[in-house]
Amino acid sequence: MDFSLHFMGVGNARAVALGSSAAVLEAGGAPLLLIDCGPATLDAFTAAYGGLPPAVFVTHAHLDHIGGLEGLYYQLATTAGAPLVKLYVPTPLVAVLQSRLAVYPNLLAEGGSNFWDVFHLVPVSERFWHRGLSFTAFPVRHHEHLGAFGLALEGVFLYSGDTRPIPEVLNRYAARGEWIFHDCGLHGNPSHTGLDDLKREYKPEQLARMVLYHYESSEVGTELAASGLRVAEPGVRFALNDKPDLKPARLLPEPRQRQDGSTAPNVGR
Repeated sequence: MDFSLHFMGVGNARAVALGSSAAVLEAGGAPLLLIDCGPATLDAFTAAYGGLPPAVFVTHAHLDHIGGLEGLYYQLATTAGAPLVKLYVPTPLVAVLQSRLAVYPNLLAEGGSNFWDVFHLVPVSERFWHRGLSFTAFPVRHHEHLGAFGLALEGVFLYSGDTRPIPEVLNRYAARGEWIFHDCGLHGNPSHTGLDDLKREYKPEQLARMVLYHYESSEVGTELAASGLRVAEPGVRFALNDKPDLKPARLLPEPRQRQDGSTAPNVGR
């Protein structure tokens, strides 16, 4: 099956011009699974595909990643005969989504409709099936423990979601030549990865398979690309069946010069 990942947006919460970070896994050119649904995502999706997403995986419950679910609810609740949309949610996030989106009284002014009525909620512990494919959801390092998750389809791709560096996760779920789509801004912070973090935490072979998203501005995107890594842009597709060109990454610092003129490896730096 031919898979591709189509980015609806690539920005962080303040990068409105870049769109909310979200991507669509396509199979044979058709949308299979939307990853996250921020405030701008639904418009981007309908413009690209002419309809609503059949299924959504939620990485975490910050509003720049789930804000569009309320709009999706209204479209489904007010469209006669609309099919249920599958909503794959890691189990620690179910109660958070309930409190952030579903408790508003009388979501429809006329009443008679609950938020969950239009969704087929599938709580996810680790592995889940969708359209005959086995996906893995894994916890990442963002904001608080078990507050955010990434997604992998082993042998095809890994999508980090918002995170600090997670080399141990990549060693487990992206060890077969998969594309790696990773959160990265210019500078790291307690919730997100920065360019220096990539240099320190990841192997050159992993960097060579990496695509960066969730950055601060188009100018930062240009600077990240100048470092030697691939950078996602809104509307861009990545053909996942074509393995990444493993060109040498230019991110790692030059080897240290020893006093005798030889070089020391950068391991552990």
